[in-house]
Amino acid sequence: MMGTELNQTANSAFSDYIVYVDESGDHGMQNLDPNYPVFVLAFCIFHKRHYANQVVSALHQFKFRHFGHDLVVLHEHEIRKEKGAFTFKGKHQKTQFLDELSQLIRVHNFILVSCVIDKSKLSGTSDQNKNPYHLALGFCLETLHEFLQEKNQQNLITHVVFECRGKKEDNELELEFRRMTNGANRAGINLPFEIVFADKKVDSPGLQLADLVARPIGLSILRPGQPNSAFDVLKEKFYCSGGRQNVGRGYENWGLKVYPLEKSEKPR
Repeated sequence: MMGTELNQTANSAFSDYIVYVDESGDHGMQNLDPNYPVFVLAFCIFHKRHYANQVVSALHQFKFRHFGHDLVVLHEHEIRKEKGAFTFKGKHQKTQFLDELSQLIRVHNFILVSCVIDKSKLSGTSDQNKNPYHLALGFCLETLHEFLQEKNQQNLITHVVFECRGKKEDNELELEFRRMTNGANRAGINLPFEIVFADKKVDSPGLQLADLVARPIGLSILRPGQPNSAFDVLKEKFYCSGGRQNVGRGYENWGLKVYPLEKSEKPR
């Protein structure tokens, strides 16, 4: 029935949460970009009721205001480079667009879990021959499980949505995802997660928001002294130790992991 709010029944096999994933940077180790030698994986975790009733409508209303229709798919790269629909009529229009988008992200609730692989430091470690994407995936899945335990949702099926990248890449990712969820993780347990692939052209608000967060996270690690207004908003979203009273702090090596660690840092 139209207008009915999403309502998970007590007997549902599915958790109350949905996860959207995107990445920033090249996960290959052959060519190292000196300007961006990192790979970032970002999990955006939404409560389904809030996502369906608030986030989806807010993003479509944002598009109606700026484009007159809601078929534009938001991509961080195209916005940054002002390509296609994101060709702004002057600095003021672009600033207004970015400010409204930042406010939309600020006011709507989601939990952020991310891993940054510093590829320039990975060489020479015991993991130098491992796929940076798979290393980041392992951390994010394990942290997702910790979050779901906190919400008493760990025994229900949670879907994790990835954007398609190509048949070979998708097959490799699915194989690694299923290997990890079948027990190849630090806890040595089965994780009730299901992988879902979405076509690049699909209009998924969750995937679009995940696309917007990954690069600012990478830049915050590469250039910590540089102003990064997008990351300043995201700091309030990370899964962190100490509960909500510690929002904006206590997320390092918790909701945000950088690997390899500096020698002075200790893994939690």
